[in-house]
Amino acid sequence: MTTPFTNLVHYPTNTDAELDRLQQLCEQLAGFDERVSLEWLDGAMTALAAGPRARPLVEWRDALLGDAWSRAFADPQADREATAVLTSRWNVLLKQLDPELLMDAVDELRLAPVMLEWTDEDKARLVEEGTIEAGSEDEEIPQNGEIWAHGFMDVVQQFSEDWPAPEEETEMAEAFDECLARIALLTLHDPEEFAKEREAMYPGEKMERDDLIQEALYAAQDLRCYWVQNAPKPQTRVVGDVPGRNDPCHCGSGKKFKKCHGA
Repeated sequence: MTTPFTNLVHYPTNTDAELDRLQQLCEQLAGFDERVSLEWLDGAMTALAAGPRARPLVEWRDALLGDAWSRAFADPQADREATAVLTSRWNVLLKQLDPELLMDAVDELRLAPVMLEWTDEDKARLVEEGTIEAGSEDEEIPQNGEIWAHGFMDVVQQFSEDWPAPEEETEMAEAFDECLARIALLTLHDPEEFAKEREAMYPGEKMERDDLIQEALYAAQDLRCYWVQNAPKPQTRVVGDVPGRNDPCHCGSGKKFKKCHGA
């Protein structure tokens, strides 16, 4: 049986029953979007919660999942129930990534993600069921945190307009890049590539998988704080000259502006 990765400090989190319902939701969505799993969706939602733009849930849900949601939950009642399940996890992530609390205690790990750990019993069961071949477990089964990190980085790429790279080479910009790199490291499945990148990021340090997961979680928290301090500037709205009240209306109606669009 798989178990979620949790931190040592207890912050707002979901109940087992809520996560079970979220798991069922993901299984339904996976029939229409093969990317979706509980761990992938949790990573994706974490990136959305950590990002610079506060998108309404329905907006990011439809942008992230396309028509998979409407196909999986076509019935209005099913849509409402599924949205409530998604909202329960979304609200918890927003609380865990509350920037004010993060900045008050920068050394505390508040984020408690859903990361599934494959036990030896799980691997043996998959071999027995014929899902994977004996001896290929490490090749076919994701590493801890790998799918979560893919979900996070998929959002960074899919919502790239919300994640503009820093324009200047500053310490803050370097920290931003390092945060994304710490998360992206977990997505590497090839052992040689992973070992090479790990050594480049942490030269001479003995970093176990759980250590790297913790580094990635702190990176997500740091990104939340980064965007609070470096929120993208809204685009300047260009407004044309407004006609005088007695001038002809710009719509071409022939009426005075005050009696048409200026009324």
